[in-house]
Amino acid sequence: MRRGLGPILLLGAVLMVLLAAPLDAYLKLGVLVGNDLVGIQWTNQPVRYFVTNRDVPNVTAPQLQAALARAFAEWGRPADIRLQSEFAGFVGADPVEGDAMSVIGFQSRPEMERTLGATSFTFDDITGEIIESDIFLNSAFDWSSAANGETGRFDVESILVHEVGHLLGLGHSALGETQAAAGGGRLVLGKRAVMFPIAYSRGSIEDRTLEADDVSGITDIYSTASAQQRLGAIAGKVTLNGAGVFGAHVTAFNPATGELVSGFSLTPQGNFVIAALKPGHYIVRVEPLDDADLDSFFDEDSGVNIDFQVTYFSRQVAVPAGGISSQIEIKVRRK
Repeated sequence: MRRGLGPILLLGAVLMVLLAAPLDAYLKLGVLVGNDLVGIQWTNQPVRYFVTNRDVPNVTAPQLQAALARAFAEWGRPADIRLQSEFAGFVGADPVEGDAMSVIGFQSRPEMERTLGATSFTFDDITGEIIESDIFLNSAFDWSSAANGETGRFDVESILVHEVGHLLGLGHSALGETQAAAGGGRLVLGKRAVMFPIAYSRGSIEDRTLEADDVSGITDIYSTASAQQRLGAIAGKVTLNGAGVFGAHVTAFNPATGELVSGFSLTPQGNFVIAALKPGHYIVRVEPLDDADLDSFFDEDSGVNIDFQVTYFSRQVAVPAGGISSQIEIKVRRK
């Protein structure tokens, strides 16, 4: 089965629908099998990828490949995960041909005037195993491979880190703050996740480095036994007048480390799980999605509820190593 994933945007245009029903936090990407949600991931490793042998101004194909190698290395940096990648060579193929090769490269798509890049998949819709994943970057924009970025051009490595996150099985994070931009869309004021769906402005290289939310997401998918023993989780539900709230954005802040990790309530009962957390005490906050289009995260007909007030859980939540917190219920009020 081949599916497409919503692109990373310039100032936030309307996104394509997400791949499938999400799991747990961040969002992870998954497929519905019967009544169960199965996360998609690479079970056969290393992840082998090809690069389209096509230069664009300021970025040659070898420079693109070098930036890709750094992007894969950044996702492989967290401790105790099972993740390896391998560059398989340059090819003449475009990155969206569905030819059983994972191809990454530039394509000119001027009609997609706010889309910097996008990722698509071929995966087993029973097991969730990813068979192929392609990434295209839109050469209609001005790009840079400069070590420190370049004014007026988008940093190819930063955008590749985001898209490789999708290729590995992560959806979008909602850890970002935006404001309406002149001429439409939204401008990023700040974010705490590479996987936020709206890119920083031209010249920025901030998205080359994973944030705590990204690290938790990739660790949750590719964790080793030692990671599962070392890390913990928060579980609970979000309710409004006794009924579950679907699509609430739940954040967990560790005041001892300053790390912020988020998730979503993903059942009609309002249940959520935020996994791969360092042991400690967390401040838990719930808010409606309001800093990017809803279809950056969920299908249009999923019934996301945004009609409630920001709410903090009444006490800090203890996360044990190798375990899960006691179940908490966060009761929100209508706006």
